[in-house]
Amino acid sequence: MSAAATLLSGWRRLARLRMLLILALLAIAASVLTEGKFARPENMVNVLRQVSLEGLIAFGMTLVIVTGGIDLSVGSMAALSGVFAALVLRQTAGWPPVAAIGAATCCGVGLGAAVGACCGAIITRFAIPAFIVTLSAMLMARGFAFILCDGQPIHDLPESLSWLGRGFVLENWLGPRLPVTVLILLFAWGAFSLLFERTVFGRGVVAVGSNEEAARLAGIPVGRIKVCVYLISGALAGLAGVLHDAKLMAGDPKVADMWELNVIAAVVVGGASLYGGRGSMTGTLIGALIIGMLNNGLNLMQVEHFWQKVVLGAVILAASLADGGLRRLEAR
Repeated sequence: MSAAATLLSGWRRLARLRMLLILALLAIAASVLTEGKFARPENMVNVLRQVSLEGLIAFGMTLVIVTGGIDLSVGSMAALSGVFAALVLRQTAGWPPVAAIGAATCCGVGLGAAVGACCGAIITRFAIPAFIVTLSAMLMARGFAFILCDGQPIHDLPESLSWLGRGFVLENWLGPRLPVTVLILLFAWGAFSLLFERTVFGRGVVAVGSNEEAARLAGIPVGRIKVCVYLISGALAGLAGVLHDAKLMAGDPKVADMWELNVIAAVVVGGASLYGGRGSMTGTLIGALIIGMLNNGLNLMQVEHFWQKVVLGAVILAASLADGGLRRLEAR
């Protein structure tokens, strides 16, 4: 084996471990700098809870980015789906709680999926860059969210909804209780890991991102895969919007502002390539935890919000530089 091949093999093995190492070092550093406040079990559960909704959306974003695309509409779609779900809950006020919440959730997720599928179809059919299509969808979704509720949050939602956003499970089994949103995040991580790594669809997603023309010549339905990944991204944004309603007990058109940046940051920090063809759900989950730990640690250290943005931008840039270096090494 040549020296270059040996170096590349070693780099790939290191790449699989570097995210866990970074996560562990970050946790240790945050614990030391905050005098142990960060390491408290209740704070760790709080970090998981803070990243759960954006992490959920990040799984869909991972599929989009692995195909070589981008989805800038996820934050606005979460807001629009949340407002729409809140309106459905108002209309189903006399229904049994489970039925009303189920109908609202289906409507919110369905709306997100429909908009995502439309974006994917436009990108595929008219060969318009994903950046432009999803940027348009971001602006329109946010505008429609304000139109649907006349710019005012929708309150008076059924109290039973709060369990989805504020509830806990395993209260008698664990020391720190596990939030429902974290349980949903972990379930989604398992499901999408299987979808991405163990199915023909997942292999098709990687093939499209690696070389779209070669995938097309190999008989892979490129257009269908692109529509599906944007549909999944929109559906997860819609689910996050419904869960955010349950957290706030209100449908607010102003929520989820700039979520797309944190979501993309989690995917990139997690090792996915913005050029397409590489990524993993486990990496995305770790990336989301790194972003959440950074924000939480900086808050505990009382660092100003503006400097937090600077740190986040530097982390994204460092991850992008690492991706570029890996690509050059692979090319050599």
